[in-house]
Amino acid sequence: MRYMPYEMRKPDDQYRNLLHSILTNGEFVPSRQGPSAFTLFGAPQMRFNLKNGFPCITTRNIQGFWRGAIGELCAFINGATTLAEFEEFGCNWWGPWASEEKCSKRELPTGDLGPASYGGSFHDWPEANGSSYDQFEHLILQIKEFPGDRTHVISPWNGALLARDSGRINKATIAPCHGWLQVRIMNGKIHLHHMQRSGDVPIGVPSNMVQYAALLLMLEQITGYQAGEYIHYVVDAHIYADQFRAAWEMVNRDDLRLPTVNITEEGKKITDIHDFRSEHFELSDYHPHPAMKGIPVAI
Repeated sequence: MRYMPYEMRKPDDQYRNLLHSILTNGEFVPSRQGPSAFTLFGAPQMRFNLKNGFPCITTRNIQGFWRGAIGELCAFINGATTLAEFEEFGCNWWGPWASEEKCSKRELPTGDLGPASYGGSFHDWPEANGSSYDQFEHLILQIKEFPGDRTHVISPWNGALLARDSGRINKATIAPCHGWLQVRIMNGKIHLHHMQRSGDVPIGVPSNMVQYAALLLMLEQITGYQAGEYIHYVVDAHIYADQFRAAWEMVNRDDLRLPTVNITEEGKKITDIHDFRSEHFELSDYHPHPAMKGIPVAI
């Protein structure tokens, strides 16, 4: 990835504007997670030309977990669905969603998010003949064989295993919130559109921005096409009531330049997307506002 020099980048206001749009235009609605939330259905799209910096938010310092978000996506790409598997990728925060209570309701072993969770859908989508389909493996193959197609699509949503109507038992302790992806090759550049059905904007969305923008860097390396735009669209964008104070504080902070994220020299040797790990990425030029501890997470 060829970034502009840091001092030449324009400060980016898109994430801050997203928070502001929800707080000023959202509707106050109840949620399954407990606290009510200001919700904007169909939020403004964020578009990041990576030349102007990597979309790691600067409204608060997330240096403590940006790499963990990438590790989580690497786990999903490799089919992780259990707490033990996530720990191999440095992810240790899925415990509350894999409790005995949540798993037993879905007839799953404790510690298992289920076959309809991200890892199951991305890596082991069930086929009619009983075999499994690796979406990322075939995405790469299709890009290489038919780069100009408009069908480079990945979905985390297995409707047959996620339906919640009466009489069905869904097979994921949490329905996938993100991961609807479409890749487009245009004029020698690779672009990634990420649609997110549901986003906790103060907590979850910053991690999702990092992990899927990192995916664009992975795709750039594996396919040989230069990274272009990363586009992020949240359909149900919300801020929980107990996050209001933190959200307003971020809205009132000044816009800053976005940082640089590059693949390490060791990472540049990788030729299979399944081999990427969080340690293959390095962050620099990151000068955010101070960290904000204690923003509540809805479970």
